[in-house]
Amino acid sequence: MQDQVESLQRKKIKAVALNKPMSQNDTIILFDNIQFNNIKFLYLSPEKLQTAFIQEKIKQLNISLVAIDEAHCISEWGHDFRPSYLELQILKELCPNANTIALTASATPKVLKDMSEQLKIDTPEIFQKSFKRENLAYQIFEVEDKIFKIKQILNKIKAPTIIYTSTRNETKKTSTLLNNEGFKTTFYHGGLSNNEKQEAYTSWFTEKTPTIVATNAFGMGIDKPNIRVVIHLKIPNSIENYLQEAGRAGRDGKKAFAVMLLQKNDIELFKTHHKEQEVTIDFLKKTYFQLNQFYTVSLGELPSEEFSFEINKFCNSYKLPYTKTYNALKTLATHQIVSFTEGLQKRTSVKFITSSDSVLNYSQQYPSLDNFITSILRSFGGIFENTVQVNEFNLAKKLNIPVGQVLKNFEKLEKDGIIKYFPASKAANLKFVVPRDDDRTINSIAKALTRLQHNKDFKASAMADFVENKNTCRSVQLLNYFKEKESEKCGICDVCLAHKQKSPEKNLKQQIFTLLNSNHQLSSRAIVLKLSQYKEIEILNTLSILIEDDLIQRNELGEYFLSKKQ
Repeated sequence: MQDQVESLQRKKIKAVALNKPMSQNDTIILFDNIQFNNIKFLYLSPEKLQTAFIQEKIKQLNISLVAIDEAHCISEWGHDFRPSYLELQILKELCPNANTIALTASATPKVLKDMSEQLKIDTPEIFQKSFKRENLAYQIFEVEDKIFKIKQILNKIKAPTIIYTSTRNETKKTSTLLNNEGFKTTFYHGGLSNNEKQEAYTSWFTEKTPTIVATNAFGMGIDKPNIRVVIHLKIPNSIENYLQEAGRAGRDGKKAFAVMLLQKNDIELFKTHHKEQEVTIDFLKKTYFQLNQFYTVSLGELPSEEFSFEINKFCNSYKLPYTKTYNALKTLATHQIVSFTEGLQKRTSVKFITSSDSVLNYSQQYPSLDNFITSILRSFGGIFENTVQVNEFNLAKKLNIPVGQVLKNFEKLEKDGIIKYFPASKAANLKFVVPRDDDRTINSIAKALTRLQHNKDFKASAMADFVENKNTCRSVQLLNYFKEKESEKCGICDVCLAHKQKSPEKNLKQQIFTLLNSNHQLSSRAIVLKLSQYKEIEILNTLSILIEDDLIQRNELGEYFLSKKQ
């Protein structure tokens, strides 16, 4: 949202986003600003729209257009279904004179039909561009060392790049490895604070660090036309996800690359991981029952309070597997049975609860804390009126003291009645949304859950087929998935290039034989380095052909050696 707002503001168009927690008073000021200062665009999430207060404020505005972005989320056949999108129908009541436009970059005909029905658009006008991207080369490579291959790509194509990986830890780890090799990279994931996200995004967008390593939390709504490469280190969950992420490359119409790097067991891991993510109805019932037991909720009761929730403690108490339990909680939240807010984003926060004169007197009484208090007051405006988030690591670095000392100082200030101190916590927040009804609660969503699981299975299977199919042009495969009849090959994907190189030079074959005869066993990386006069893809394709012809073989370490036939 922030990227969209900033883009409009650069074009001198007034826009605001309701994308962070605000007090009711601040929200009133924001809406007054929209109403009386000629603000043209308001951005907000479907979840924000659910509150009666926000709905009432929207009713007071003269809305001419309702634009629903990422509209595939409306459909349970889409790849990112969110029930909150189903509540967008209320916009028809709130904005009766507004036109509606629903936008998505990746919807099959089935999803388009479902979107129209859910939004109650009887005769929609559909404007659909082909999914064909003639300037984008889809390439999948099996490699032994992904970091080595990334370095090759970044050295060859010195331009803005996105590297997608699947976990938060891997974003930081990969970024650090590349920085140690002299590349300028940053990382981004959903667990960063808003300030850290903004800093990472700005550093990448301005090309101070032209490469960003991210989870799929990064990218939605990003409009940077000169991205030349998008690299996937893991297989995305669906064709739609892949197309959206890969499609961020080459939006300026110039040649760009979508590269997926795989090791030989990645496809099997993808299939296993998908199976492990499945949440059965029985397991969901069990998790829901144990949650109610954990907080001693009686049948028919709906607790009003929000609970602090530590998933490790919960899993240990009932001997539940962590990943499946986490997915079950997310499923319960998606279907609005509980509200589950992860605690990884909860940061240390502080508020001064005494007068500025009292703080001054306290600083004089405790000179050792004077510099600490002064630094906080200078760094955070409004800390006497509002609770502000504080990054204790940055504060420690600024003051050149250990982080532990920062925490002790906060505890001392709170004990002496100077501040209210809320330490960082990894505990999540959990709130029950419906009264306890055990199995009946889950039975009410069972059919929808079964349909969603079948849909996930279909999408995972389609993604695996796409990766494994080395005979059909990548572009043709993608277009066929979206029911576009296409037979013309792109000529630039890994499959098309392999077909062009199907008859390798006899000289290259002979040189591979000579190398293996001298060295006995070599990795593909070593062969590529030794035969640098050839293109890497020519060497890899030739190795594949020689294996097919049983002229060479490959051992468990991925090293090639001459077969007895040779």
